[in-house]
Amino acid sequence: MEKLRFIDLFCGIGGFRQALGENGHTCVFSSDLDPDARFTYSENFGEEPAGDLTKIHEREIPAHDLLCGGFPCQPFSISGNQGGFEDARGTLLYEILRIARHHRPAVLFLENVKNFLGHAEGRTLATTLELLDRLGYDVHYSVLNASRYGVAQKRERIYFVCFRKDLGMLGYCFPEPTDQNVAVEDVLLPPGDPRLDELIIERDDLFLSSEFPLERENRPMRIGTVGKGGQGERVYSPKGHAITLSAFGGGVGAKTGMYLVDGRVRRLHPEECRRLMGFPEGFRLHARRNVCYKQFGNSVAVPVVSKIVSSIDRFLDGQSRQAA
Repeated sequence: MEKLRFIDLFCGIGGFRQALGENGHTCVFSSDLDPDARFTYSENFGEEPAGDLTKIHEREIPAHDLLCGGFPCQPFSISGNQGGFEDARGTLLYEILRIARHHRPAVLFLENVKNFLGHAEGRTLATTLELLDRLGYDVHYSVLNASRYGVAQKRERIYFVCFRKDLGMLGYCFPEPTDQNVAVEDVLLPPGDPRLDELIIERDDLFLSSEFPLERENRPMRIGTVGKGGQGERVYSPKGHAITLSAFGGGVGAKTGMYLVDGRVRRLHPEECRRLMGFPEGFRLHARRNVCYKQFGNSVAVPVVSKIVSSIDRFLDGQSRQAA
């Protein structure tokens, strides 16, 4: 099929770009507010994204076929059944809507956290769907768990794939789960790597189960706790999946979780997080470890996005053959 020109909004460190690039598509514009994310993106893709999208006029953005972005979730001031397009003003969805209204790309491909479904008692989702519909797009959305798409991490996200209504593209379906046999132990750095020493957790209140799983499972398998066992205080087996990598969060195992590896409990190294998110070997990491954790915690899981992109490609190709 014909390759697409896309723009990468709220681009972070480039998860969407990595996935779309793997499928042969070309990025013509990118933007992110965070200077650290722009630095890492530049180091890996050879161009620095533009900054604050709210200060960039839509006419300054090149024409494109696909708009993608993992936009931050914000509440709407009114229900969405009064002001239409203007209902989104003051939110970052508004930036997507104003660019899409000007350029009319064939496809919008968006991502958000699973909690977007119930945010503000469902009003945020309802308003989003209504605004996209009013803008002239057929909207398909689904919550996909990276654990079921070849990623050794429980990571549930809502994805939106929207096609411009006048193109008459009906019947799109999200990709089916692959349920590959993957585990945290597949992404670990080799034993003895000196970078791992500072990640070891040694605490008097560390408790481990007397029995450890022997078989791999495509889910996080809890085998111990630190302290009271709250968020960030749980230990997991590397034969299972990782918990969701997080940009924020407290506890001794914050951001990556803790895992029993080679007889010792530790957090994950940024290189292991890179692998868990599906970024390629050789992807350049930020020099500061906590910045890396934040960046991977905010990113999309590349293999999931890549599978969705492939499904979009097949759908568009099928639609073009039908039209011919």
